[in-house]
Amino acid sequence: MIQKFTRTQVATSLAVLFHTIGILGIFFFDRDFILRTTPINLLLMFVLLVWTHREKNLSFWFFFIFVFLTGTAVEIIGVNTSALFGEYQYGKALGYQLYNVPLIIGINWFLIIYCCGISIHTLLTKAINRLAADTGKTPAALKAISVIIDGATMAVFFDWVMEPIASKLNYWNWGGNGSIPFFNYLCWFLISVFLLALFHYSKFNKQNKFAVNLLLIQLMFFLLLRTFL
Repeated sequence: MIQKFTRTQVATSLAVLFHTIGILGIFFFDRDFILRTTPINLLLMFVLLVWTHREKNLSFWFFFIFVFLTGTAVEIIGVNTSALFGEYQYGKALGYQLYNVPLIIGINWFLIIYCCGISIHTLLTKAINRLAADTGKTPAALKAISVIIDGATMAVFFDWVMEPIASKLNYWNWGGNGSIPFFNYLCWFLISVFLLALFHYSKFNKQNKFAVNLLLIQLMFFLLLRTFL
Protein backbone atom coordinates (compact mmCIF):
# COMPACT_ATOMS: atom_id res chain seq x y z
CA MET A 1 0.00 0.00 0.00
CA ILE A 2 1.48 3.34 -1.08
CA GLN A 3 1.52 5.90 1.72
CA LYS A 4 0.38 9.35 0.73
CA PHE A 5 2.38 12.10 2.40
CA THR A 6 0.79 15.41 3.29
CA ARG A 7 2.10 18.73 2.03
CA THR A 8 3.25 19.56 5.55
CA GLN A 9 5.27 16.33 5.77
CA VAL A 10 6.89 16.85 2.36
CA ALA A 11 7.70 20.51 3.03
CA THR A 12 9.08 19.79 6.51
CA SER A 13 11.28 16.98 5.17
CA LEU A 14 12.69 19.27 2.48
CA ALA A 15 13.31 22.06 4.99
CA VAL A 16 15.15 19.68 7.33
CA LEU A 17 17.17 18.29 4.42
CA PHE A 18 18.30 21.67 3.06
CA HIS A 19 19.09 23.13 6.48
CA THR A 20 21.05 19.99 7.38
CA ILE A 21 23.02 20.32 4.14
CA GLY A 22 23.65 23.95 5.09
CA ILE A 23 24.94 23.05 8.55
CA LEU A 24 27.22 20.29 7.25
CA GLY A 25 28.45 22.44 4.38
CA ILE A 26 29.32 25.37 6.64
CA PHE A 27 31.12 23.21 9.20
CA PHE A 28 32.86 20.62 7.05
CA PHE A 29 32.85 21.49 3.35
CA ASP A 30 32.75 24.56 1.09
CA ARG A 31 31.39 27.35 3.28
CA ASP A 32 31.56 29.98 0.53
CA PHE A 33 29.49 27.85 -1.84
CA ILE A 34 26.85 27.19 0.83
CA LEU A 35 26.62 30.89 1.62
CA ARG A 36 26.13 31.76 -2.05
CA THR A 37 23.13 29.42 -2.13
CA THR A 38 21.41 31.22 0.76
CA PRO A 39 19.03 33.18 -1.53
CA ILE A 40 18.02 29.91 -3.22
CA ASN A 41 17.31 28.35 0.18
CA LEU A 42 15.18 31.31 1.26
CA LEU A 43 13.26 31.25 -2.01
CA LEU A 44 12.63 27.52 -1.60
CA MET A 45 11.31 28.04 1.94
CA PHE A 46 9.03 30.79 0.61
CA VAL A 47 7.70 28.49 -2.13
CA LEU A 48 7.08 25.75 0.43
CA LEU A 49 5.21 28.15 2.71
CA VAL A 50 3.00 29.30 -0.14
CA TRP A 51 2.47 25.70 -1.26
CA THR A 52 1.38 24.60 2.23
CA HIS A 53 -0.83 27.64 2.83
CA ARG A 54 -4.42 26.68 2.14
CA GLU A 55 -7.01 28.97 0.56
CA LYS A 56 -4.71 31.62 -0.87
CA ASN A 57 -7.01 34.62 -1.39
CA LEU A 58 -6.39 38.26 -2.28
CA SER A 59 -5.84 39.18 1.39
CA PHE A 60 -3.00 36.67 1.64
CA TRP A 61 -1.28 38.00 -1.48
CA PHE A 62 -1.79 41.60 -0.33
CA PHE A 63 -0.21 40.71 3.01
CA PHE A 64 2.78 39.11 1.30
CA ILE A 65 3.34 42.06 -1.06
CA PHE A 66 2.94 44.60 1.74
CA VAL A 67 5.41 42.79 4.03
CA PHE A 68 7.88 42.31 1.17
CA LEU A 69 7.77 46.00 0.20
CA THR A 70 7.81 47.23 3.80
CA GLY A 71 10.70 44.96 4.75
CA THR A 72 12.69 46.07 1.73
CA ALA A 73 11.90 49.75 2.33
CA VAL A 74 12.90 49.79 6.00
CA GLU A 75 16.16 48.02 5.14
CA ILE A 76 16.93 50.56 2.41
CA ILE A 77 16.30 53.37 4.89
CA GLY A 78 18.36 51.62 7.54
CA VAL A 79 21.38 50.83 5.38
CA ASN A 80 21.55 54.19 3.65
CA THR A 81 20.69 56.53 6.53
CA SER A 82 21.18 54.56 9.80
CA ALA A 83 17.81 56.03 10.86
CA LEU A 84 16.53 52.49 11.45
CA PHE A 85 18.32 49.56 13.14
CA GLY A 86 21.68 51.33 13.39
CA GLU A 87 24.81 51.55 11.25
CA TYR A 88 25.22 48.41 9.17
CA GLN A 89 25.85 47.17 5.64
CA TYR A 90 25.13 44.01 3.67
CA GLY A 91 27.76 41.65 2.30
CA LYS A 92 27.53 39.89 -1.05
CA ALA A 93 26.28 36.50 0.17
CA LEU A 94 22.59 37.38 -0.15
CA GLY A 95 22.68 38.14 -3.85
CA TYR A 96 21.46 40.99 -6.05
CA GLN A 97 21.06 44.32 -4.27
CA LEU A 98 18.84 47.33 -4.76
CA TYR A 99 20.13 50.51 -3.09
CA ASN A 100 22.62 48.37 -1.14
CA VAL A 101 19.94 45.94 0.12
CA PRO A 102 19.58 42.36 -1.19
CA LEU A 103 16.12 41.85 -2.69
CA ILE A 104 15.86 38.51 -0.89
CA ILE A 105 15.60 40.45 2.39
CA GLY A 106 11.99 41.30 1.59
CA ILE A 107 11.29 37.56 1.32
CA ASN A 108 13.10 36.98 4.61
CA TRP A 109 10.92 39.57 6.35
CA PHE A 110 7.84 37.74 5.09
CA LEU A 111 9.18 34.37 6.26
CA ILE A 112 9.82 35.65 9.79
CA ILE A 113 6.61 37.66 10.21
CA TYR A 114 4.39 34.97 8.67
CA CYS A 115 5.95 32.11 10.65
CA CYS A 116 5.86 34.03 13.94
CA GLY A 117 2.27 35.10 13.33
CA ILE A 118 1.12 31.58 12.46
CA SER A 119 3.03 30.05 15.39
CA ILE A 120 1.56 32.41 17.99
CA HIS A 121 -1.91 32.09 16.45
CA THR A 122 -1.62 28.29 16.65
CA LEU A 123 -0.47 28.39 20.29
CA LEU A 124 -3.28 30.74 21.27
CA THR A 125 -6.14 29.07 19.43
CA LYS A 126 -6.63 26.19 21.87
CA ALA A 127 -6.28 28.43 24.92
CA ILE A 128 -8.69 31.03 23.53
CA ASN A 129 -11.21 28.35 22.52
CA ARG A 130 -11.03 26.76 25.97
CA LEU A 131 -11.54 30.15 27.62
CA ALA A 132 -14.46 30.87 25.31
CA ALA A 133 -16.05 27.52 26.19
CA ASP A 134 -15.70 28.24 29.92
CA THR A 135 -16.96 31.83 29.83
CA GLY A 136 -19.21 31.82 26.78
CA LYS A 137 -17.28 34.78 25.39
CA THR A 138 -14.54 35.00 22.78
CA PRO A 139 -11.84 37.40 24.06
CA ALA A 140 -11.10 38.99 20.69
CA ALA A 141 -9.09 41.87 22.16
CA LEU A 142 -6.91 39.49 24.19
CA LYS A 143 -6.25 37.36 21.11
CA ALA A 144 -5.33 40.41 19.01
CA ILE A 145 -2.94 41.78 21.63
CA SER A 146 -1.34 38.38 22.17
CA VAL A 147 -0.81 37.66 18.47
CA ILE A 148 0.65 41.12 17.84
CA ILE A 149 2.82 41.57 20.94
CA ASP A 150 3.86 37.95 21.47
CA GLY A 151 4.47 37.52 17.75
CA ALA A 152 6.66 40.64 17.68
CA THR A 153 8.57 39.41 20.72
CA MET A 154 9.14 36.08 18.98
CA ALA A 155 10.39 37.90 15.86
CA VAL A 156 12.85 39.89 17.97
CA PHE A 157 14.03 36.71 19.68
CA PHE A 158 14.59 35.12 16.27
CA ASP A 159 16.63 38.15 15.19
CA TRP A 160 18.62 38.01 18.43
CA VAL A 161 19.52 34.38 17.76
CA MET A 162 20.43 35.11 14.13
CA GLU A 163 22.39 38.37 14.46
CA PRO A 164 25.82 37.12 15.65
CA ILE A 165 25.83 34.37 13.01
CA ALA A 166 24.79 36.75 10.24
CA SER A 167 27.84 38.87 10.98
CA LYS A 168 30.17 35.85 11.11
CA LEU A 169 28.86 34.62 7.74
CA ASN A 170 29.10 38.11 6.22
CA TYR A 171 25.37 38.37 5.52
CA TRP A 172 25.61 41.84 7.03
CA ASN A 173 28.04 43.68 9.28
CA TRP A 174 27.61 46.33 11.95
CA GLY A 175 29.54 49.59 12.00
CA GLY A 176 31.63 50.99 14.81
CA ASN A 177 33.06 48.24 17.01
CA GLY A 178 30.78 45.64 15.39
CA SER A 179 28.46 45.29 18.38
CA ILE A 180 24.72 44.91 17.76
CA PRO A 181 22.89 48.00 19.06
CA PHE A 182 19.76 47.82 21.21
CA PHE A 183 18.20 50.19 18.67
CA ASN A 184 18.21 47.32 16.17
CA TYR A 185 15.97 45.20 18.39
CA LEU A 186 13.71 48.14 19.21
CA CYS A 187 13.16 48.79 15.50
CA TRP A 188 12.55 45.10 14.89
CA PHE A 189 9.91 45.06 17.62
CA LEU A 190 8.06 48.16 16.45
CA ILE A 191 8.06 47.17 12.77
CA SER A 192 7.00 43.62 13.69
CA VAL A 193 4.11 44.98 15.79
CA PHE A 194 2.90 46.94 12.78
CA LEU A 195 3.20 44.00 10.37
CA LEU A 196 1.68 41.49 12.81
CA ALA A 197 -1.28 43.81 13.36
CA LEU A 198 -1.83 43.60 9.61
CA PHE A 199 -1.38 39.82 9.84
CA HIS A 200 -3.99 39.48 12.57
CA TYR A 201 -6.65 41.63 10.93
CA SER A 202 -6.13 40.32 7.39
CA LYS A 203 -8.85 37.92 6.31
CA PHE A 204 -6.94 34.82 5.28
CA ASN A 205 -6.47 31.33 6.69
CA LYS A 206 -4.09 31.34 9.68
CA GLN A 207 -3.54 27.57 9.81
CA ASN A 208 -0.22 26.25 8.49
CA LYS A 209 1.64 23.58 10.47
CA PHE A 210 4.66 23.86 8.19
CA ALA A 211 5.14 27.52 9.20
CA VAL A 212 5.50 26.40 12.84
CA ASN A 213 7.90 23.63 11.82
CA LEU A 214 9.97 25.98 9.66
CA LEU A 215 10.34 28.50 12.47
CA LEU A 216 11.62 25.73 14.78
CA ILE A 217 13.96 24.38 12.07
CA GLN A 218 15.46 27.80 11.41
CA LEU A 219 15.83 28.55 15.11
CA MET A 220 17.66 25.24 15.58
CA PHE A 221 19.82 26.01 12.52
CA PHE A 222 20.99 29.36 13.91
CA LEU A 223 21.31 28.08 17.48
CA LEU A 224 23.64 25.32 16.32
CA LEU A 225 25.71 27.80 14.33
CA ARG A 226 25.72 30.25 17.24
CA THR A 227 26.89 27.53 19.62
CA PHE A 228 29.58 25.81 17.55
CA LEU A 229 30.75 28.23 14.86
